[in-house]
Amino acid sequence: MATLTQVKGLEYTDEVAKSTAPIYQKLARQYREDYWKTLAPYIHEINHLKKEKNAVILAHNYMTPDIFYGVGDIVGDSLKLAQEAAKTQADIIVQCGVHFMAETSKVLCPDKKVLIPDMKAGCSLAESITAADVRALKAQHPGIPVVTYVNTSAEVKAESDVCCTSSNALKIVNALGKEGHSTVIMTPDKFLAQNVAAQTDVKIIIWDGACIVHERFTAQDVKRVRAQHNGAIVLAHPECPPEVIAESDYTGSTAQMDDYIKKNQPKKAVLMTECSMSDNIASANPEVEMIGACQMCPYMKRISLPKILACLQNESPEVLVPADIIPRARRAVERMLELS
Repeated sequence: MATLTQVKGLEYTDEVAKSTAPIYQKLARQYREDYWKTLAPYIHEINHLKKEKNAVILAHNYMTPDIFYGVGDIVGDSLKLAQEAAKTQADIIVQCGVHFMAETSKVLCPDKKVLIPDMKAGCSLAESITAADVRALKAQHPGIPVVTYVNTSAEVKAESDVCCTSSNALKIVNALGKEGHSTVIMTPDKFLAQNVAAQTDVKIIIWDGACIVHERFTAQDVKRVRAQHNGAIVLAHPECPPEVIAESDYTGSTAQMDDYIKKNQPKKAVLMTECSMSDNIASANPEVEMIGACQMCPYMKRISLPKILACLQNESPEVLVPADIIPRARRAVERMLELS
C-alpha cells in the first residue's frame, strides 16, 4: 500500500496530516498509524476534488471506515441514500456502494452525472431477477401489485409498482393492504419476503432470490455467539433466514441497527450482516464491544479509496440508464418514498 501512494504521487505531508487528523481520531482503533498514513493522502485528495468539482459521495453502511468516515458526504442505508440523492445540488454523484444504488441515483437525478468507482460492484440479489421475470410474474398473477426491493436493476424497478427497502418493506406491504390489495408479489429476496409475511395479514407471493452475505447466517451462528459471549445482543438484518431472525434480539435494516446501538449502548453486540457495518458502528460507539461474527460482501469490497480518486479524476465509470426506463423506474421509487 505504501508503494501505491508513491506511484500515485501522493505523500503524507503536514497538510494531509492536519486535514485528516479529526478523521483518524475516530478511526484510531481501526487502523494502525503506519497504515493510516497510506490512506490519508487519498482522503485528503478526494475531499479536495469533491469541492473543486461540486461532487457528493454517497457511502453505504457497508463501506469500510476509511471511506465511510473519510470521504462520505451522505452515509446510511439504501433508503437514506435514495432520499438524499433526490435532494442533492451537486453536479456529480459518486456512489460508493453497488451498481443498483448508482442506477437508483441516476433514475432520481437523470440530469446529473452519476459515477461508480468500479462497474463490477454488483449484487447477487439484483442478478437474481430480470425485467422479463417480473413481466412473467405479472402475467401469472394479473392485477397483483409488485413490490420490488431496491436491490434490483432499473429495468426491474420499471416493471414494478413500488420499491421497498429492508427498513420500510413491512410499511409498504401494509399500505398496499389498506388500499385493498389482499395479495402482493415481493421480489427478489425470499427471506425479506418471508420475514415480512410473518408480520402482516397481506398474502405475499415470493420470488426465490437471496443475498450471498445474509443467506450464510444460521441459527447455530446465533447460538454459538451467545454461548461464547454471555449477554451479547444479537441484531439481524431482515435479509437473513427466518430461523436467524427468530434467534436474534432485534431485527432491522442497517440504519435501524445503527440507531439501536446508539440509543441502547449494549455492552456487547453482534450484527448478522456485512462486516464493515460492525467496524463503522464500533468507531462511533467506543463503549460498545462489537463482536465479529459478520460476513463480507465481495461486491462492496471492490470499492476502495484509490478507485474513488481515479473515478473523480477521470469522471468515469459513468452509470447510465436508458431514457425510456428512467420515468417508469422513478415512479416505483417515488411511490416508495411517498409511502415511507
